[in-house]
Amino acid sequence: MSQVTDSSRTEGFVALENEAGAHNYHPLDVVVERAEGIWVWDVEGKKYLDCLAAYSAVNQGHCHPKIVDTLIDQSRRLALTSRAFRNDQLGPFCRDLTQLTGYDRVLPMNTGAEAVETAIKATRKWGYKVKGIEEDKAEILVFSENFHGRTTTIVGFSTDPQSRDGFGPFTPGFTVLPYGDAEAAEAAMHPNVAGIIAEPIQGEAGIVIPPDGFLQRLREITTAHNALLVMDEIQSGLGRTGRMWAHEHEGIRPDIIIMGKALSGGLYPVSAIVADDAVMDVFTPGDHGSTYGGNPVAAAVARTALSVLVDEGMIENSAKLGAYFLERLQAIDSPYVAEVRGRGLWIGIELHQDAGGARRFCEALQELGLLCKETHDHIIRVAPPLVITHDEVDWAADRIARVLSA
Repeated sequence: MSQVTDSSRTEGFVALENEAGAHNYHPLDVVVERAEGIWVWDVEGKKYLDCLAAYSAVNQGHCHPKIVDTLIDQSRRLALTSRAFRNDQLGPFCRDLTQLTGYDRVLPMNTGAEAVETAIKATRKWGYKVKGIEEDKAEILVFSENFHGRTTTIVGFSTDPQSRDGFGPFTPGFTVLPYGDAEAAEAAMHPNVAGIIAEPIQGEAGIVIPPDGFLQRLREITTAHNALLVMDEIQSGLGRTGRMWAHEHEGIRPDIIIMGKALSGGLYPVSAIVADDAVMDVFTPGDHGSTYGGNPVAAAVARTALSVLVDEGMIENSAKLGAYFLERLQAIDSPYVAEVRGRGLWIGIELHQDAGGARRFCEALQELGLLCKETHDHIIRVAPPLVITHDEVDWAADRIARVLSA
């Protein structure tokens, strides 16, 4: 088997990945070999400020030492038992997460998509067993431009043509409504609607913030029609928007919160849903599970990831520096920019359609030592780890201004 040594140049790693790996991603051609905090270094020794944070998975910064220590220590003691047996980390993790969120119970999984699938199953079964919907008639309302994951069920209710192309037939039981249109949700309600699933802010769509009051109306509508409100906080949660959860900006309490990504600080696949007993009690032994879900390493890592997020003031830093970063970016005078929007350290720079696409701007920023990634061809996402400092925000904003003004 051929090997690529650490001294090989970027082109060698790129060629090897292109030759032996599936072509289901189009990454920037930077080959990262190590990282710390908000910084990463490529195989040639060049340093970059990470302004993507692995799609919010490394909110706590790359390789946070306390989380790394937990990962190593727990891996040496006990890594996996499956859920056939109990372990000494799962119970404390569930306790910590219920105390943090104020919900009764936790159901742990591994990936964000698994957590969304778990929420779908919980919503449907609640609809049948609690609400009394006729079997196989339950409906879930979702929204246009959503991104909830990549499984066949989830892409079946996506409005992105590429996400659906070639993967049907799709799971029935979902109705797609315009994002931000609460009255459309009201009009779509009927006795067979078990719930609504929504992102409080749409990340993959380009950091799309709904109109003020949208989430409050969804809460009112679902309550009035005896349906569940499910918030997908996989990208938006855990401090990204300057609150623990993005839905807190509107002061609502959903019935289910879906979380993942930063739940482990980027060191291990950990996801979960939280809900009260009235929802979680629909699950009985054998209904749902995962060999790795709730494993000791995942539980221990997540506990530390949550504690450093709170104890080290990362959420407050996101609120404060996010507002400053947004102000800096909105002040840029550029013929390419249509709008700059954001909340906390989650900002979208939407370019005019004739700007030539966002990727060329991301490639120019890469040359200047800043890593961003485009979405929907014409939007640049800006989402650094929440440990970024004021001076580092200025460093990043100066380079973004330079590229957008060129």
